[in-house]
Amino acid sequence: MIILGVDTSLPLLSVALIRDDAVLGSVALEGKGSRNEKLLPAIDWLLTEASVDRREIDLYAVTRGPGSFTGVRIGLATVQGMALALGRPVCAMSTHEAIAPSGSRSAVADDAGRGEFYVSIYDDGREVEAPHLAPEKPQGAIIAADLHDVAIRCAQRALAIARADRLGEYADATPIYVRLAEADVKLQQKRDA
Repeated sequence: MIILGVDTSLPLLSVALIRDDAVLGSVALEGKGSRNEKLLPAIDWLLTEASVDRREIDLYAVTRGPGSFTGVRIGLATVQGMALALGRPVCAMSTHEAIAPSGSRSAVADDAGRGEFYVSIYDDGREVEAPHLAPEKPQGAIIAADLHDVAIRCAQRALAIARADRLGEYADATPIYVRLAEADVKLQQKRDA
């Protein structure tokens, strides 16, 4: 099974291609402010380097946040469009779920801006606490922004999900925002004033 994994929720945009348990290739690029200009060229480059035609992709895996609001939307829209055009399924998961290791209890954290963190808790790769805002990162937490291989992890997790025949549980491609976007906060403040 060939899986294309995409993460655009973090400061580093990452794309990966796996065939069963083998990583065929991956790329991580600075994504801040230009994800829409970099994502499709990164996918095209990766497919060319791996000598894989788009029509050979069996499954698309994508993170849906929390993270950059614009980045999440770009990744989801791009992956859904590609999958729809080829009639392939999409496995959409929390960015934190893609990162969470199996076999232990762990916290995953990411900078949410405004002095806060997005935090999730996992036990053996299963979500115990959904992404939420916290005033500080938990001690020993896996820091999402420190990782360059989130797309690989997303693709590998999607493979495990597909093998367990659980893709139906991951069909929801609704972004995980956790809080309102800055523009929505300002609009709400204006209405309340």
